[in-house]
Amino acid sequence: MQKTLHVAKSQSLFSRIFGKLKDPRRTNKGYFYYPLEEILFLCISSSLSGFDSWIDIELFGKEKIKWLKKFYPYKNGTPSHDVLGKLFARLDSEQFNQCFIQWVNELVTLFDGEVVAIDGKTARGSAIKGKRKALHIVSAYASKNKISLGQVATSEKSNEITAIPELLDLLAIKSCLVTIDAMGCQKKIAEKIIKKEADYLLMVKENQFDLLEQVRKMFKISPIESSFRNTDFQGGRIEERKCDIVRDLRFFDDKDDWKELKTVVRICSERHMKSENKIQKDTRYYISSSLNDAKYFIEATRNHWSVENNLHWNLDVIFKEDQSLKKIGNSAQNYNIISKIALGLIERETSTKASKPNKRNRAALSDKYREKLLWG
Repeated sequence: MQKTLHVAKSQSLFSRIFGKLKDPRRTNKGYFYYPLEEILFLCISSSLSGFDSWIDIELFGKEKIKWLKKFYPYKNGTPSHDVLGKLFARLDSEQFNQCFIQWVNELVTLFDGEVVAIDGKTARGSAIKGKRKALHIVSAYASKNKISLGQVATSEKSNEITAIPELLDLLAIKSCLVTIDAMGCQKKIAEKIIKKEADYLLMVKENQFDLLEQVRKMFKISPIESSFRNTDFQGGRIEERKCDIVRDLRFFDDKDDWKELKTVVRICSERHMKSENKIQKDTRYYISSSLNDAKYFIEATRNHWSVENNLHWNLDVIFKEDQSLKKIGNSAQNYNIISKIALGLIERETSTKASKPNKRNRAALSDKYREKLLWG
């Protein structure tokens, strides 16, 4: 009984949020032959089960119609691949993204100090030769909750600077630490993050040469407030990292131009490659509004790469986004959201240590397990 109530509550949440999406199709009948909410549920269930092309989703719908009817009427069955392609091409991607963000906000609770990593990824399969470049999608990823929080699509990687503030406007990130690579190290972005009642950790590189020189100077003339060192063993590689932080920024030129700047961070790493008998050394610098210690910052810089390793890599390798043929209209951007919903639900299922591909295979074979992924 309790499980039935939980499923009903989860389904009600899904319907309440995604039921607000405006259907782009026209009808003179006062109803849609294939309701939008049913189509979204079909696509998410298909994606959880490893079926991502329009043709595969059509097949999944036909084979699993009895199971689908446990949750929605599907009075007219499920749509063809042509109907799916045309609908997702026309569906308002911004409104769909807003619904996705609202769904995530109600599904998860962000932790104080949780790293929210922002980074872009080019969906190469979305390009149309001679007509349109591939979409570049900037995403925010909650590292501890392991879920995407939202996205903004641009036509060029260089447009990340303008896309990041747009994305920040959509997010509820109070008390989190927002991490961004060097392209996002901009004064307006830092100010925007502070206005969202969050902290920032921004990488500083040669694209901000004067700023980089100021940060380096701090480590020459100011005392180190906190240090932390760790060692990571992985395969044939040993990596040693040391983090130092400085908070005495009295001699930092133009410090006040960076909203609430409180800390500069230096991370030195050495990678020992056993197979090649090589040592690679690297030093990275950051600025931050947070007053946390060196241990926190060294973990935060590692967690930043979760957006690449846990989100982008999974979309590429497991969901095969770059091989997708969804090119027309808003298809690529909209299905990127479907994939992120499915990936987030897979991440939340922790009763088994199976890999994500194995979880998708199990969902394809087991209606019961698919329901567990959907409703928790």
